[in-house]
Amino acid sequence: MSNVQNSLSVEVTLPREDVALISVEGYLDVDTATEFQHHLANQLHHGRRHFLLDLSAVPFMDSSGMNIILRVYQEARGIPGSVHIISPTPAVRRILDLTGVSITVPVSESLDEALARADAHQPDEDAHEDAQVEQSGRQF
Repeated sequence: MSNVQNSLSVEVTLPREDVALISVEGYLDVDTATEFQHHLANQLHHGRRHFLLDLSAVPFMDSSGMNIILRVYQEARGIPGSVHIISPTPAVRRILDLTGVSITVPVSESLDEALARADAHQPDEDAHEDAQVEQSGRQF
């Protein structure tokens, strides 16, 4: 693969103070996952609780990208917060579905839908969802 294919563009916007919209463009794989992870860690450090991951411009994602999404999901649950994937491309959606990640991390078709889901997130759901994450984690 050429360097151009392996480049990753990550744009962070703040729809609200506690919400980070992270728009990713490019291949999310072993070569680019660290950059993605740094952006997420920076937003956690700055007190963001809800993470909206726009994957509409990601043509390919491997296990490195999935692992980072699952890690930020687990960290956000402890805040308590949430992670939502927005509009994954068909290839990425297939990977999320095949691996069960889409069962654990909600997938929305729009920013508005993801924001509504983040607003609906209730801390008392944490215990039930954490049990699902533990079970999902055992499958990987």
